Amino acid sequence: MTYNVHMALRSRNSKTGPIPVSTTTAETCPSSCPFMKAGCYAKLGHVSMHWAKVTSGVNAISWEAFCETVKALPSEQLWRHNQAGDLPGLGSKIDTRALAALVKANAGRKGFTYTHKPMGLAENRRAVANANAKGFTINLSGNNLADADRLADLAIGPVVVVLPKDATANTTTPKVRRVVVCPATQRDDVTCQSCGLCARQRDVIVGFPAHGVSAAKASAIAEGGA
Repeated sequence: MTYNVHMALRSRNSKTGPIPVSTTTAETCPSSCPFMKAGCYAKLGHVSMHWAKVTSGVNAISWEAFCETVKALPSEQLWRHNQAGDLPGLGSKIDTRALAALVKANAGRKGFTYTHKPMGLAENRRAVANANAKGFTINLSGNNLADADRLADLAIGPVVVVLPKDATANTTTPKVRRVVVCPATQRDDVTCQSCGLCARQRDVIVGFPAHGVSAAKASAIAEGGA
């Protein structure tokens, strides 16, 4: 199966910096993601309009063409997969063949992404662990600090977490794992390009304060705890 994808070779997003950034069809997002109906920043504004065009196929290429684009990136190029969308696969299940093709294309490059695909599925866990082992960094997205602990316990990849919208200080999870607030959300002179923390295998959890028009809804989820 193929999936609609768009690749901007030079992002205009001030937070990422001018690195390649992709967007994947909304069909890849799992219904289990609590932000789907409340708090998803990508469902509003310019990103939302762009995402809709990618999902409909108006402004998109095939997954196969996308992998070829990744393969053509310069060696050691830092790039972000999915400013919107999730790993290949409709809904909850990861399309392991499609992901394997992307991991192979990324060899020698520094691709990174985030996923809300449920890790209760053994096949999903294996696919994520394999990708991280082969150099394509997949960050597991926690909905709150307790959820971040559950994901970190899996030991299959680095973890990020949504924090309340007014969070500015580093903190810890209930299991006393260190959480560092994303530097790009705190300083105008830091971008994904200059930081690169989410593209590395690491023990520290990266926290993202809820942001955007729906920040209050996302913040409520982050404060949920369970």
